[in-house]
Amino acid sequence: MKKAADRIMQGLREAAAHARGEKVPGLKVHVPRNVDVYAIRRRTGLSQEAFSRRIGVSTGTLRNWEQGRRAPDGPARVLLALLAHNPRIVEETIGG
Repeated sequence: MKKAADRIMQGLREAAAHARGEKVPGLKVHVPRNVDVYAIRRRTGLSQEAFSRRIGVSTGTLRNWEQGRRAPDGPARVLLALLAHNPRIVEETIGG
């Protein structure tokens, strides 16, 4: 049985590999089914117009998500999940 420190180090190596874009066997990334788009946008401090430009969707699409008429899917849901954890991830990654 591996020691706790060995398991932690293995996990760190896998996380670093994933962050570099490498394939990590057995890795499962959890993306929440429901995303509170309004709360995520509010944490960024941006208006609907500024936030929608920042994430590359129309303001109408953002409004539909916030008002529950539609739900983000695919890459948009992943990006929103990342923003929920770090509201500045877009600026830190690509500027803005």
